[in-house]
This record gives sequence, C-alpha cells and structure tokens, in this order.
Amino acid sequence: MSQPPIAAWYFDGRSSRRHAVTLAVHDGVAVVSGEVERSCPINQLRVSERFNRAARKVSFADGAYLEVRDAENFSALLQATGHRDTTVVRIQQNWRATLAATAALVMLVALSYLYLLPLAAGVVAQALPVSVDRQVGRGTLDFLDQHLLAPSALPPSRQKAIVSRFTALTTPVPDAPAYEVVFRKSRIGPNAFALPSGTIVVTDELVNLLDDDDALMGVMAHELGHVHQRHLMRRLLQSSAVGAVATVLFGDVSAVLASVPAVLVDMKYSRDFEREADDYAIAMFSANGLPRQKLASVFEKLDGMSAGRQQPAPYLSSHPSNEERIAHILGSR
Repeated sequence: MSQPPIAAWYFDGRSSRRHAVTLAVHDGVAVVSGEVERSCPINQLRVSERFNRAARKVSFADGAYLEVRDAENFSALLQATGHRDTTVVRIQQNWRATLAATAALVMLVALSYLYLLPLAAGVVAQALPVSVDRQVGRGTLDFLDQHLLAPSALPPSRQKAIVSRFTALTTPVPDAPAYEVVFRKSRIGPNAFALPSGTIVVTDELVNLLDDDDALMGVMAHELGHVHQRHLMRRLLQSSAVGAVATVLFGDVSAVLASVPAVLVDMKYSRDFEREADDYAIAMFSANGLPRQKLASVFEKLDGMSAGRQQPAPYLSSHPSNEERIAHILGSR
C-alpha cells in the first residue's frame, strides 16, 4: 500500500524563502513535487531526531532541507521505508531507558571518582619531575605561617637534637627524597604534616604531648612516607583534575597551585595513603631497630587526648581508626 504524499516546506539552504511542496517515496527514491521539483535516493537523506512536537527535517547533501508539516503521515512513511531511529533516540523517547541510562551515568561518575581518578592522579604524579613538587610547595609554608602557625617556642638545642636524631635514621629505601624538618607553634593543636617540597612541619604541641623522641620519630617517619609516595601531589591532582591535565599537557601548574591552601587546611588523605605512610614508618622502624610499640603509642596518646571531646585531636581527624592502625602496626611483619 503506497503512502500518500507528505506536505512540507522546502528550503534551499541559501535563503529563508520557503516553498510549498509534497514528499513521496517511490522505489527507494524521495520525490519532491510542487513549487520545487527534485528527487534523491533516500539513503542520501538525513532525517532529524524526534523531539516532542518539533517539526522534523529531511536534509539533502547540498544543504537544502524539508520541514515536514504532516507529522503523523510522515511517521508512517518512515516506517514503510524501513527507517529506524538510532538507539540514542529510542532511549530518549523511553522514560525507563532514560532512567536506566541516568543511573548508569551516575554509577560511572562515582566509580571514576573513587577509582579511576586516584589511579590517574598516581600515574600523573609519578610522571611529573620533582621540580614541580618544589614549585607547588614554594610559598605554602609562608601561607600557613600567616594563617595557622607561629614561630616555634622550642629551644634551638631541642629542635637540633630532634632533627639530628631523625636524620641519623636509615630510610627503608635508598632513594628517599630530600627533606627538611621545621618546627612551628600551632593554633590547631598537636599536628605534623609534609609539604610537596619535602618540608616536614612538626608542631611544638605535638612534641610536648608525646614527650618521647622514639614516638616522635614515628610521626616524622610517617610524614616522610607521605613525601616519598608524593601523596600530597596526588591529593592535589585529584582535587583539581583539570589542573592535572593542564600540568601534563602544558606544564602549567597554576590550577594545582590554587588548590594548595584549601587542601592543606582540610588535609584528609585516603585510607590507602595513610596505610602506605604507616607501612613506610614501620619499615623505617624495623630498619633502625626501633620498637613498634613506640610508633603505636603515638595513636594511643592522641586518642587519649581526644577522650571526652566531640571532635578528635587535629592530627587524628585526618586519619583512619586508631584501633585499626595500632593493630596493623603491632601485627604486621
């Protein structure tokens, strides 16, 4: 059964003038009749997607097109000629398929954020030269000194003794990065953290709280592990995915630099990063014959400090469960 001609407007693609025409299909050839006469094999035409009540278009290779005026009969004509919408269009027209596609997209984004982004950040961080870490770390300590830290009140002799003790320790791997230990008085209590440049900041409050140089060596070894594994750079790259791409492609670290203050103020490494840094400290203690109980005592003391508080001690707030970490430190071989 042949389909009746379809009413349409014809536009030549060069002007806005429209021409009243009809469209019919005979033996696989589209025939336009009326104010304009032309024909074309249907396999050379492009039909626009269905979208609510918008008029559908049939486009020619030379830029001319038809604007269909009879949507119902046009749909029947398409069906008679074997035309099928693409899978994407069929999904768009089906609310169940659209809902399923949306759910799949949300899951893909979540999985990419949880797994693909950290993996990519690790690969990028390892590919970057150490000079980038130095550039990112440059000036960061000045920022912290202005907002969170104050000059240390520890006697210079005490600072020197701590640094000498730590630098005398053997690192667990031969290619340990260059680092510097500095001391500051903190406005947020006992803490220690490492900057990408290799600067390890230890607060007076942490030194006084631990009151045990072996335990303090454990904290510093943990932070050196963060430096060696380039955890802060990886964290920065994760927080600025665009910056990561720019850094790799163009060597522009400005987007990463902009993320430094926010990340440092809210320093929260992943559990994997913390486990890696703990393992580094464990290996460093083993290499120097230090008892692991001293390393575990750090978390016991900080945990005791948090007792009765709604919020944990600052150093603990950015770290996993103490019980889990203590068990790992004392139980690992």
